[in-house]
Amino acid sequence: MRLTVIGCSGSFAGPESAASCYLLEGEQDGHTWRVLLDLGSGALGTLQRYVDPVTVDAVLVSHLHPDHYFDLSGLYVMWKYHPGGPRPRIPVYGPRGVAEQCARAYGLRQDPGMSEEFEFHEYDGHPIRLGPFTVHARRLVHPITAYGLRVESGGHTVVYSGDTGPCQELVDLASGADLLLCEAAFVESGDNPADLHLTGKQAGVAAAEADVRRLVLTHIPPWHDPDVPLTEAHEAYAGPLEAAVTGSTYTF
Repeated sequence: MRLTVIGCSGSFAGPESAASCYLLEGEQDGHTWRVLLDLGSGALGTLQRYVDPVTVDAVLVSHLHPDHYFDLSGLYVMWKYHPGGPRPRIPVYGPRGVAEQCARAYGLRQDPGMSEEFEFHEYDGHPIRLGPFTVHARRLVHPITAYGLRVESGGHTVVYSGDTGPCQELVDLASGADLLLCEAAFVESGDNPADLHLTGKQAGVAAAEADVRRLVLTHIPPWHDPDVPLTEAHEAYAGPLEAAVTGSTYTF
C-alpha cells in the first residue's frame, strides 16, 4: 500500500497545495488499484502530476464541504466527455446525500445527476472492500455529517481523520494504525469554536492515545505556519511526526 499526498491545504486551496486529496495505491491480481480519499478544490489538477485520473478506481468522500469533494465536478466531466469515450462507472462513497450534493454542485438535475458516471454509495456502517483495501468509515465530530476513514491492506493500516473536533471516536478509529493522517486546522492560541477542527496538540493527544506509529498533520490553512501545530503536537506525541506536503509518499 502506498499513500501519496495530492492536496493538504486546510479549508481552501493554498499557494503551495490544493485542498484535501490523498491517493492510495495497492496491487491485487496484477492490477494497481487507485483510490482517492477526498477530492477537494484544485486537487484534480495536481492529481494529474502523479497518475492519469481515468485510472482511478474509486473515491471516498469524508464529508460534503467543498474543500473535500468539489473536484468531483471535474472528474465527472472527464468521465462523461473523455475523447476516448465515456468511462466505466466507478464507485463514489460519501455521507447521506452525496449524489444529490454532487449534482447540485454542477447544476445538474437530480435525475440522473452524475449517476451515469459514478455509482454512488452512502456509508452505512459496513466495511467497504475495494480491491486490496478494506475501509471502515466512522462518524466523527463536525458541524455537518463527517467521517474518518480507516483503510487496511496487507496487514497495514492508514487512518484519515477528515475534519473533526476532538472525540473518542477518532482515537478508537486510529487505534494501532501505521499512520494517522490527521487534520490540525487550529492552533492552541486561537479563539477556536468547539467541535469543528483540531489543534496540533489535540491531534498529538489523539495519536498518543491511539498508539499510532506515525503522525502526519494535514489540513493546515495557508494562514498558519505548519511549524506551530507541529510544535504543539510534539508536546503530546513522541513518535515520528511531520506535516503533509504535496507529493510526499508513504509506503507500507
